[in-house]
Amino acid sequence: MAAFEAAVGSSSSLKTDTSPVLETAGTVAAMAATPSARAAAAVVAAAARTGSEARVSKAALATKLLSLSGVFAVHKPKGPTSAELLNRLKEKLLAEAGMPSPEWTKRKKQTLKIGHGGTLDSAARGVLVVGIGSGTKMLTSMLSGSKRYTAIGELGKATDTLDSTGKVTEEKPYDKITQEDIEGILQKFTGNIMQVPPLYSALKKDGQRLSTLMKRGEVVEAKPARPVTVYSISLQKFQPPFFTLDVECGGGFYIRSLVSDIGKELSSCANVLELTRTKQGPFTLEEHALPEDKWTIDDIAQSLEHCSSLFPAELALKKSKPESNEQVLSCEYITLNEPKGEDDVIKTC
Repeated sequence: MAAFEAAVGSSSSLKTDTSPVLETAGTVAAMAATPSARAAAAVVAAAARTGSEARVSKAALATKLLSLSGVFAVHKPKGPTSAELLNRLKEKLLAEAGMPSPEWTKRKKQTLKIGHGGTLDSAARGVLVVGIGSGTKMLTSMLSGSKRYTAIGELGKATDTLDSTGKVTEEKPYDKITQEDIEGILQKFTGNIMQVPPLYSALKKDGQRLSTLMKRGEVVEAKPARPVTVYSISLQKFQPPFFTLDVECGGGFYIRSLVSDIGKELSSCANVLELTRTKQGPFTLEEHALPEDKWTIDDIAQSLEHCSSLFPAELALKKSKPESNEQVLSCEYITLNEPKGEDDVIKTC
C-alpha cells in the first residue's frame, strides 16, 4: 500500500479518496489512464492476490495440520516442564495455521489432538515423544518402552528433590571413593530391581502430584519400593565429585533415585547435576528429535513419514492401556466450535 499511496500522490490527475479501493474492473480501468495510476493499480491487484493467496495458504495449512497423525519426537531443553513444552508446540502449530480463525470456527467441530508420552523433569533435556491425531493412542507404549539416559551425578551432596534444583539436605565426604568403587557397585543396580520413587515426582496421591504436595509444604510419605528394570548401566567418566553414567532402563524408572541410591551404597550421598534422555523407544536425540526451529507443520509431517517405519503396522492400530494409574498421559484436545472468542474448549487428560 505504501507504493500505491506514493503513486497516487505523484499524480495531479487523481483525486484523493479515503474510502477503500475495491478490486473491480471499473476501478482498474479508471486508474489506468496514466502510468502512475497503472502502477498503483498493479500494486492494488498484487496486494489483493497476496492477501487471497495468504488466506488460501492458511486454510491449506490448517487442513494439513488437522490431518497429521502419528508419533514423532522433539528436543526438550532444560527449563520448561514437559506439559509447558507441549503447550508451546501446540501454540506454534496453531499460529502457523492461523487457527482458530473465522474460516475454521464456522465449522461446528475441528479438533487437534496432541499429547506426550513419558514426562521429563524440568531440569532435564532430551527426547520427548509426541503423539498427534490418532498417534496419541500409541503413547502408552512409550511409557512402558525402554529409555536411555546420560546422567551426571555429584557425590557428597543430597537434596530434597534428588537433583541440583533442590535444597541441600545432607553433605558427606567422598574423597576416598574411587572409580573402581563405583564400577564395583553398578551390578547391584542392573536387571530387575526394587526402587523407591522420589517424593518430588509426577506420581499421585489422592489425585494430586506428590511434587505439588511437597511444594505446598505438606507431609508426604514415600511411595513403597516397586519393581523396575535396568537393562544396562556403565560409568563413562569419573572426576570427583562428578561421575557420568549411561543408563538404559524400562518404564517407571527414576534416574534421580538411582544416583541417590548409588551415593548411599558408597557410604556417601549424591544428587543428579545434569540429565539427558538420549533415546526413548526407537527415537534417538541425534536422529529424530526436532529442535524448536523445526516445529513447523511441514517439518513435523516429514518427521511423521520418516518415523512411521520405526513401528510395526499393528502398533498404530492398537489401543493399549497404561500399566497403572500413576502413568499419566498429557493429552490436549483443542476443539474449535462456533465463534466463542476465548471460550474454545481445551481439555487435559
